[in-house]
Amino acid sequence: MSDSDGKKTLGLRGGARPGSVKQSFSHGRTKNVVVETKRKRVVVPKPGAGKPAASGPAGTTQAGDPSKRPAGISDAEMERRLKALQAAKAREAEEEAQREAEEKARAEERERRRAEAEAKEREEREREAKAKAKAEEEERARKEAEEKARAAAAAPAPEPAVEKDRAKAAPAPRKTERDRGDDRNKGGKGRGDDGGRRAGKLTLNQALSGGEGGRQRSMAAMKRKQERARQKAMGGSVEREKVVRDVQLPETIVVSELANRMAERVGEVVKSLMQMGMMVTQNQTIDADTAELIIEEFGHKVVRVSDADVEDVIQQVEDKEEDLKPRPPVITIMGHVDHGKTSLLDAIRNANVTAGEAGGITQHIGAYQVKTKDGAVLTFLDTPGHAAFTSMRSRGAQVTDIVVLVVAADDAVMPQTVEAINHAKAANVPMIVAINKIDKPAANPDKVRTDLLQHEVIVEKMSGEVQDVEVSAISGQGLDDLLEAIALQAEILELKANPDRAAEGAVIEAQLDVGRGPVATVLVQNGTLKQGDIFVVGEQWGKVRAMENDHGDRVKTAGPSVPVEVLGLNGTPEAGDVLNVVETEAQAREIAEYREQAAKDKRAAAGAATTLDQLLAKAKADENVAELPILVKADVQGSAEAIVQAMEKIGNDEVRVRVLHSGVGAITETDIGLAEASGAPVIGFNVRANAPARNSANQKGVEIRYYSVIYDLVDDVKAAASGLLSAEVRENFIGYASIKEVFKVSGVGKVAGCLVTEGVARRSAGVRLLRDDVVIHEGTLKTLKRFKDEVAEVQSGQECGMAFENYDDIREGDVIEIFEREEVSRTLD
Repeated sequence: MSDSDGKKTLGLRGGARPGSVKQSFSHGRTKNVVVETKRKRVVVPKPGAGKPAASGPAGTTQAGDPSKRPAGISDAEMERRLKALQAAKAREAEEEAQREAEEKARAEERERRRAEAEAKEREEREREAKAKAKAEEEERARKEAEEKARAAAAAPAPEPAVEKDRAKAAPAPRKTERDRGDDRNKGGKGRGDDGGRRAGKLTLNQALSGGEGGRQRSMAAMKRKQERARQKAMGGSVEREKVVRDVQLPETIVVSELANRMAERVGEVVKSLMQMGMMVTQNQTIDADTAELIIEEFGHKVVRVSDADVEDVIQQVEDKEEDLKPRPPVITIMGHVDHGKTSLLDAIRNANVTAGEAGGITQHIGAYQVKTKDGAVLTFLDTPGHAAFTSMRSRGAQVTDIVVLVVAADDAVMPQTVEAINHAKAANVPMIVAINKIDKPAANPDKVRTDLLQHEVIVEKMSGEVQDVEVSAISGQGLDDLLEAIALQAEILELKANPDRAAEGAVIEAQLDVGRGPVATVLVQNGTLKQGDIFVVGEQWGKVRAMENDHGDRVKTAGPSVPVEVLGLNGTPEAGDVLNVVETEAQAREIAEYREQAAKDKRAAAGAATTLDQLLAKAKADENVAELPILVKADVQGSAEAIVQAMEKIGNDEVRVRVLHSGVGAITETDIGLAEASGAPVIGFNVRANAPARNSANQKGVEIRYYSVIYDLVDDVKAAASGLLSAEVRENFIGYASIKEVFKVSGVGKVAGCLVTEGVARRSAGVRLLRDDVVIHEGTLKTLKRFKDEVAEVQSGQECGMAFENYDDIREGDVIEIFEREEVSRTLD
């Protein structure tokens, strides 16, 4: 304690001293409290005396004062104690600072939580106010809508335009005090804004005033809405009457097509399927049983049809007699190769067609229209005469009305001539014989007529019914007579067709054009093919994108007996397929898919028809047969087909050609990959490999061979296949020697002393040992000596020594036969 003049009073040293303590309470409150602290007195006994050492006011030994240091304590010990004391004080100061920092952090955390709780309470109050305002707004809107609906039901509905003007002219409704309060509670957002819940919804005022976001109802929609409101107010039914349909259901059907046949929304059909546990899209296929459940669920009737019934949409209508009109005849020119078929047609058309064919031979079916001097229109088909194009000639005969059989006067009847006669007879079409090359010195038309008798073709000069005309394609002799004969034959046939029906035709040829895609040469047989028609042809379908006639001009329509190139197919059809026009793309696609699946099933059934024994026998037979694999790419379908047929005829029991793949169009990387995997060359007929395919072939070492004449192709493949034949080994006898005496020679074995009785004995030749004319050993000579010298050969009448390789059983009197073998290469005929 101290008095008023500031002087210190007398007191004990080391007594109680004032201090402060920070107290913490709830909700982050703190308080500083003044307390008294007592210092502990430290007594250090003196060594040997037992008296306590003096201590300073801070409880420390007076180390700095030597007179007050306890007895017996050295300077080093005193220094160590001072350092320990200072370290303890520093540690206490750090702990005090850490405690103050933690206390401060706790206080800040409590303050933050308190602020968050207050903000949360404030937000809760605002949310409740908004919910209350929203409920009041919705209640007002509902009452307004009911009042307007009652007013609309009581009075005739005004025109939408008048209603719109009225709505624009009407003053805005006045806000009540409660509305203004609601606006204030919502932060001044306005009555229409209710926190985003009704964003995007169309109110009656918005619909009548054109909307705020540019969304407008159509006039028809407004009328339908008013009609529904009127019927509802009058107690009538709003729902339309359900239309029950007969839905044709095949074995499988696409979901979108099923919805189309039921006239239902695709989304509703997909939703029903999902409710049944089927997660499908509109482009997926479902089976008939599932589709039947869906059809019944939508209230329609099911008409089950088989897959084959899809082709019933192709109209097989019998034309009435009054609808039929005359049509141009279709004439096919047939005959042996190089007998002048194309040159004859060339002379009739006055156009050079032969020059455009590789090697001067026809390798495609050409279709042309010719107009005669009399104004008659004739359609000509020019077929190849080579043996490989049998199927092409067959197709030509099937779509034709008249066959002109061209026979060269200097060559008479040849194999393909006979084949053409058989095709014409099988197709049951009349024939006109054109004896060509009549201007040649070696021409003998009577021999042609006589040879035709052997094949039951009796011409008019031989008292028959078949017309025959002597013509020359070079000089033009007899061409008018030939056209006259054709016109006469066409007049007898009375050819007619109905041009006013869905088109039907035959594919003469098909190819894959790089720029135009799949292209089919079609001969229209019935009806008229128009641009835009949807058609199905074989396993393909399409829409007529464009048509070109035989002169390359674009045309819009093609009537009966008119040949045109059709663009717009989804794939390359087979030559000989029938083209039919249908109504919709869905029908065309369905028919094409059915035909494709039927063809696959047929091929699979043919493969499965073989028994296990047959498979094993075939595999065993194939072990001894060498195969030459090839890939074939051609410009048109007919050529590819002809090449494959020609390849199948090459070979015998030892070797054969196997076509791994044949197709139409340019050689691609895919073809090179297949060829590399199988070690096969790629044969291109009138096509070329594209740049990536050429690079790939160079890298992988695949051979690409290009051809434009089918003769060369067949000959080269025959030569390559001949290389797989094992060479024929021929044996040539060159001499005999008889054994006169047998010697034993050390290091050699038994040596026969022989006399060459016939021919010559050679060291390099093969030998047989005969005993009583029975072969007991066949091998080679180990040594052939004349006296003591090794020689290459010994002539007849001379003696020599012989030793066999690995054989010692030789006796006196045995005969040695000497022979040579040579290999002779074989070829395929």
